[in-house]
Amino acid sequence: MNAADVSFGLAVLAGAASFLSPCVLALVPAYIGYLGGRAVTTGGVQFQVGRANTFLHGVAFVLGFSAVFITLGAAASAIGALLFDMRDVITRIGGIVIIVFGLHTMGVITLKWLDYDTRKQFNARQSGLSYGSSALMGVFFSAGWAPCVGPVLGAVLTLALTQAGVGQGVVLLSGYSLGLAIPFLVAAVAIGQVSLLIQRLGKWMRYFQIANGVLLIVIGLLLFSGAMSVFNIQFASNESLLVLQESIDTNLVAFWNSLKGRAG
Repeated sequence: MNAADVSFGLAVLAGAASFLSPCVLALVPAYIGYLGGRAVTTGGVQFQVGRANTFLHGVAFVLGFSAVFITLGAAASAIGALLFDMRDVITRIGGIVIIVFGLHTMGVITLKWLDYDTRKQFNARQSGLSYGSSALMGVFFSAGWAPCVGPVLGAVLTLALTQAGVGQGVVLLSGYSLGLAIPFLVAAVAIGQVSLLIQRLGKWMRYFQIANGVLLIVIGLLLFSGAMSVFNIQFASNESLLVLQESIDTNLVAFWNSLKGRAG
C-alpha cells in the first residue's frame, strides 16, 4: 500500500481494528493482569474511587505505551534510533519492576506509594507518582512488543523510516496509537466494573490477589529473560498471522474508501 493513500482517519481506524490481531491480543493478559492487580490490592477503598483510578491508570499505561511505539516507529530520528538500541535494557528493567509489582500484589512485599491514589486521604504528589508507574508499565510492555505489520501499518512505518517523511509518519503513527488505545481504555472501564464484584467476594479476594501476582511475576520473568520479545517477534512474523492482518487491513481500507465515497 502507498503511504500517500493513508490518512489520519484511516490510521486511527486501522489502530482500533488491530486490537483483533493476535499480536495485540497477546498483550491483553499482561494489561489486565496489571490493572487487575491494582484493583484487588485496594482493600477498604470506595468503589467509585477505584473505578475512576483504574481508568486513569489505563490512560497512563496507554500514553507510556504509545510514546515508545511512536518513537520506535520513527527510527529515522535520533531518539528513535537510541531507543531501539536500548530496547533490551528497557525490557530487562521492566521485567524486574513487574516482578516486584507482582510480589506487591500477592502481599509478599508492600509498596505503599502504589496505593496512595486509591485511599480517601490520598496525597496528590504520591498519586502522580503512582500514575507515573502505570506509564512506565506501558513503556516496558511496548519495548518488548512487536506488532503484526499489515499493509496500513507497513506503509506508515515505511514513511516514518525516511528522514523526509518522519514528521508525517509520526502523525500517522499517533493516529494508529490513538485507535489502538480505544479498546484498551474500554477494557480499563470493564476492569473497574469487575472490581466491584471482586470486592463483594470478600474472602475470595485473597485468591485473586495471588493469581494476579503470579501472572505478573511470570510476565516479568518473560520480559527479563527476553523470551517475551523473542516470542512476540516470531509471533508477529508468522505467515498465517500476516495473512490475517493483511485481510483485516484490506477489508478496512475498502470500508474506509466506501465511507469516503458516500461522503463525497
